[in-house]
Amino acid sequence: MPSEKRYAMNTVYAFCRKTDDIADNIEDSIETKRKNLKLWKEELEKSFRNDSEKTLFVSLQKIIRRFTIPKEPFFELIKGVETDLERSNFESFEELKDYCYKVASTVGLMTIPIFGYKNKSTEKYAEYLGIALQLTNIIRDVKPDAERGRIYLPKEDLKKFQYSEEELFKNVYNENFVKLMEFEVERAIDFYNLADKHLPTEDKYNMFTARAMQYIYYRLLDMIVQAKYDVFSSRIRVSNFNKIFISFSVWLKYKIVEKWQSS
Repeated sequence: MPSEKRYAMNTVYAFCRKTDDIADNIEDSIETKRKNLKLWKEELEKSFRNDSEKTLFVSLQKIIRRFTIPKEPFFELIKGVETDLERSNFESFEELKDYCYKVASTVGLMTIPIFGYKNKSTEKYAEYLGIALQLTNIIRDVKPDAERGRIYLPKEDLKKFQYSEEELFKNVYNENFVKLMEFEVERAIDFYNLADKHLPTEDKYNMFTARAMQYIYYRLLDMIVQAKYDVFSSRIRVSNFNKIFISFSVWLKYKIVEKWQSS
């Protein structure tokens, strides 16, 4: 990416990373985390009034103005992170979907103005892709999340496939768990497909980074399926080599299309 856009992406990422770190700090109590997130939100509000003196927020405001990034996703991300302080499970997929939007789709909505896009439907691409990526994370991280006392798979799904929270905490791998995970993977794939339907050809090249991440995470889902959904035995991950290979393949494809269109 050009240096200006690369700097903008790094700044937005720093804000997202710091927001997440505040909630994940294992040394702080829940009350301390709430207090720190409140102060973080207040600093964000101050920055929109040009009152913040913190370097990150000063830089963030310049970037928001330069690339016309909407304010709402920044505040929604903080709300999503706060959710992890208030609850450890979700009753329904609608609740989980809202959470995924707040902690993942918002990041896409912050960054697509930096990538550059011309079509309104690309915002829906960012929204659906964020949900798909977060669902993939949830599927992969069933075991470590359970170890932290968290279950992101909706209770209604556990009930549907007759798999209990107690079994999940004990890492019970059985036929019911496989059927449950098949269902969750198919749901994630549906959101990847929804995302694709909302990305116009005109905006595809500028969304190269998002598309590369999409293919990497889709590959992760494929590896989970190949492992017969056994996410308990080992943490399934895409190797750095494969990430680079996938990203290069996406980049090369777009460069070929770009050259063909200009010829």
